[in-house]
Amino acid sequence: MRRKFYGGFVVFAAVYCVFLAVAARPNSSEKNIFTPDSIPWGPAPAFMQPGAQLAVLEGNPLASTGDYTARLKMPNGYRIAPHWHPNRENVTVISGTFKVGMGDKFDESKMASFPAGSFAYLDPDMHHYAMASGDVVVQIHGMSPVQFNYVNPKDDPSGKK
Repeated sequence: MRRKFYGGFVVFAAVYCVFLAVAARPNSSEKNIFTPDSIPWGPAPAFMQPGAQLAVLEGNPLASTGDYTARLKMPNGYRIAPHWHPNRENVTVISGTFKVGMGDKFDESKMASFPAGSFAYLDPDMHHYAMASGDVVVQIHGMSPVQFNYVNPKDDPSGKK
């Protein structure tokens, strides 16, 4: 009985020491581990309306190839006009309620609501639009390069019409 107790204690102590060693080295993992308060938020790219913030967590969404993971933070009422991507888009709702509609025209009455914890993937060329209901954070991951193609070129705030 004592042998089992001591054996379990030794395993627990070893795991605890490994945890402490990893936690004590923030510099070695600061580029691949993010707590909510360490996410590197910045302005959204020019192809999105002002007001949202973007954080690239992994990879480079604009690279010619490779995986990426990014988060998009949007204020209540923020809209993303109808658009499509040539690569698959994977979206996880982190917080808030993200509303998504399918098609070429923004129609709020045809949008579905996705609360925190929801996941969706959109196949290439799928026309869709979105809106934040409350403050919303979504995580997007996929293959680079990210291309944002507006159905109506007048909706592109970057001026690339």
